[in-house]
Amino acid sequence: MSDVEWAITRAHHEEWARVVAALTRRFGDLGIAEEGAAEAFATAVERWPADGVPPNPGAWLTTTANRKAIDRIRRENKREDKQKEAQLVYGDDSLEPPGAIDDDRLRLIFTCCHPALAMETRVALTLRMVGGLTMPQIARAFLVQETAMGQRITRAKAKIKAARIPYRVPPAEDLPARVSGVLAVLFLVFNEGYLATGPDTDPVRHDLTAEAIRLTRLIRALLPDDGEVAGLLALMLVIEARSTARVSAGGELVALDEQDRGAWDAALIAEGHRLVRERLAAAAAGVAPGRYQILAAINAVHTSARDMRDTDWSQVVALYDQLVRLEPSPIIALNRAIAVAELDGPEVAMAAVHRLGDKLAGYHAYHATRADLLRRLGRSQESRAAYDKAIELAGNTAETAYLTRRRDQLG
Repeated sequence: MSDVEWAITRAHHEEWARVVAALTRRFGDLGIAEEGAAEAFATAVERWPADGVPPNPGAWLTTTANRKAIDRIRRENKREDKQKEAQLVYGDDSLEPPGAIDDDRLRLIFTCCHPALAMETRVALTLRMVGGLTMPQIARAFLVQETAMGQRITRAKAKIKAARIPYRVPPAEDLPARVSGVLAVLFLVFNEGYLATGPDTDPVRHDLTAEAIRLTRLIRALLPDDGEVAGLLALMLVIEARSTARVSAGGELVALDEQDRGAWDAALIAEGHRLVRERLAAAAAGVAPGRYQILAAINAVHTSARDMRDTDWSQVVALYDQLVRLEPSPIIALNRAIAVAELDGPEVAMAAVHRLGDKLAGYHAYHATRADLLRRLGRSQESRAAYDKAIELAGNTAETAYLTRRRDQLG
């Protein structure tokens, strides 16, 4: 990758959401904002190799995107209407409650996560508009076809425009109706950074994980008593604490049982554990934990063990049992089976995994789990075939390298 290509790629990662937010604030239209941003980045691809990278790439992109948006409005002969809509958005700012957090990305997230949109649509739209994820990345996150996801996002933007949904953090009384979608978005943005799905990206994208944590901290400031907000923050922190040990110097994913636990970030783990203990105290007082609180507790168990052999697998399985009752998804059932393999052995886990085949046939982690269990059961030929399928479906280069090594170690 040339220096200019690297600069454009970095600018896209760092500036996409900011540019979209700035244009949304001015024009009050997510569609116009995204189109202006896309044209600005396309212009950068054309001009920067010849003219050089500007001293302030972010300002250049914002200015260019603004001009592109105005040009588009003029071409459509709707400039006056758009200016009125923008004025409406500016007028809404006066309705912000005292002390509301003034953060463009947070505003954009709450706009995309309006309750008028279906939950999956809120999440997908925000991943595109705020996280800057590509359509293939979002489609993989939802295990759906790229065309279907594109249609879903297009319909969502049209609905926001038609409903004149304001660009702002909602008042306190409206936050609970929005926060579940916001948390789902931040969780998926963090997941994309934790293990990027694109074959041409870094295996771990610290820009995404750091931004997801930053925004979750802002949500926690808005809703300090919300258990799921605290749970999600705790979950992110204890996972982020392991990030430096997750990829080897050679670019291969390092599994949990092979990681150097001394390289984990003790401060992040301590903060995450403190939040988990707070939520456990609330659960003891009769407040039922939600999805993120349970996931945080599971990861707290993992990060409490000095060695993989010291992990309290019975507690992990019990927490997964609680999570399955709350959210009976096949991916959660798959993760539970992995824990069962450590507690009751690979044969018991294999039976549970087998029942998930119809639902997870296109999910690489399903085949990777099968491959590992078959290896432990001594069924090398079947294990090799499962590894081949997992490698075929995996999008991350570090994970592909890990799976390939494991496959090649089979006798």
